[in-house]
Amino acid sequence: MSTSTFVISYAYTVTYVTTKMLLVLKEIIREIGLDPSSFTSDWDSYEEAISTWLSSRHLQRVTLEVYDPRTNVLATRWDIDVVYASVGDGALWVDTAAIRYALAKAGLAPSSCRYTIKLKNDPDYPPVHGWSPCDFRSTDGFMRYAVGATVGGNGLSAQTAYWSR
Repeated sequence: MSTSTFVISYAYTVTYVTTKMLLVLKEIIREIGLDPSSFTSDWDSYEEAISTWLSSRHLQRVTLEVYDPRTNVLATRWDIDVVYASVGDGALWVDTAAIRYALAKAGLAPSSCRYTIKLKNDPDYPPVHGWSPCDFRSTDGFMRYAVGATVGGNGLSAQTAYWSR
């Protein structure tokens, strides 16, 4: 009789979830009709901040704000909310079908729009070079549409939602 054990460390889960969250953001940016090159050029900074704050369990949300640069008014917004649990089954997963479906429903952003990525943390989060507190654009007049859990593994998951008028 043989016994085997499968263990995924939290550090590996953080790496997996960080990478998948960033890939989801890149896909959203591209599929709503915007150029992801500025996002990908800052990939290392996003990766460092997200993985640091997932590891310390301070990261609450990753937000993609799409806005009109002439007025600085929000055009649409995508949130990836982090959910921490004490246990997991060891599975690592991403629900690309749910993301594709939400993208089809949300539609394209106006081509003149720009975007920014913002991170929201719990208080007393550890510092990461190049990152500081920020304000979010108003969502007044918008409705929030939940996509559901889209990335996860081993006690750590991310739930995606988008905002639209």
